[in-house]
Amino acid sequence: MSVVKPPLTRAERFLELFPEEKPYRLRQLEEAAFRSNASGFKDVTTFPKDMKEILSEQVPWISIACERLVESISKDTMKAVLRTEDNLRFESVLMANKRDQWTICVSSQIGCAMGCTFCATGAMGLRRNLNADEIADQYRFWKMKLQEQGRGSERISNVVFMGMGEPLGNYENVKNAIHRWLTHTDLGPTRITVSTVGVLMNMERLLTDKDWPPVRIAISLHSANQKKREEIVPTTTPDFLKDLIAWSHKYAAIHGNRRHHITYEYTLLSGVNDTPELAKELASYVEKTAAAKVNVIPWNKVAGKTFTTSARERIDRFKSVLRSRGVDVTERKTMGNDIAAACGQLITDPAKPSDGKRIPLESM
Repeated sequence: MSVVKPPLTRAERFLELFPEEKPYRLRQLEEAAFRSNASGFKDVTTFPKDMKEILSEQVPWISIACERLVESISKDTMKAVLRTEDNLRFESVLMANKRDQWTICVSSQIGCAMGCTFCATGAMGLRRNLNADEIADQYRFWKMKLQEQGRGSERISNVVFMGMGEPLGNYENVKNAIHRWLTHTDLGPTRITVSTVGVLMNMERLLTDKDWPPVRIAISLHSANQKKREEIVPTTTPDFLKDLIAWSHKYAAIHGNRRHHITYEYTLLSGVNDTPELAKELASYVEKTAAAKVNVIPWNKVAGKTFTTSARERIDRFKSVLRSRGVDVTERKTMGNDIAAACGQLITDPAKPSDGKRIPLESM
């Protein structure tokens, strides 16, 4: 399947329509997009009337449309199937967090090329990158949904790049979207986490990129055994674990502090990577890296995958081994698995309707 080029962004279209306009107009364009009281270009008072009319006719106010919205039984998670201007689909998730606020799990690509064996998105392959509008507008979309439901005062306090795609495979668009949030919302950089399976070239790039925002970084590790990781993450490079140790120390020297630790994400697959021996190997590995924590993730069932979720006693034993070695370890709370919105479950397959557990909120 060939990778498709994304549609033009709002800024690119604006420059085509108004090539002689001053740069401040682009700033006004994005400021208007993130204004909570604006529902279209007609509401942008900083633009002259004729400009508003042209923009309304030729530039989408928001780059994504909701095709389907579902809510979990526990009402702490919502998932949207979003449609792009070129009629491709991807998913985005809104989750309640422990501060009684909301976290967005954003997607950065339609599909994914990394091919992690336990992940639904990886089975899609990569269709295309999301452009910066399509990433940034996931925040705007969820703000609008909360407002429509009479919950506009409820705050979106966190964003995690843990949806569909490999964020560092779409480096510039991800960086652009983050800067928009930092400029036009109340999100701070430590409330945004970019999770990567380990694209070392761009991990090295962000170390020297003066424009890379000081957000948190999470590494989808899944095993500290090179051979085992290659089985789970087939795109793993031959010296990945050794290179990651070196990278972690460079990252800590440049960005590391109390709020900028590296998080190693570790999806537990029963009988595959959840043994005490592999926990000991992980602990030894983490000791060699810098500024790190481990977040274990019980595997969420994906149709067509033969893995099984680790039993509670295996999860607790794995965590106990890590803690006995002084590793700071947490466990991700499973949310939204009844609507296929949990970690590793995001996939767009229009041939499969509701499974009976989903509660449709909207269909467009």
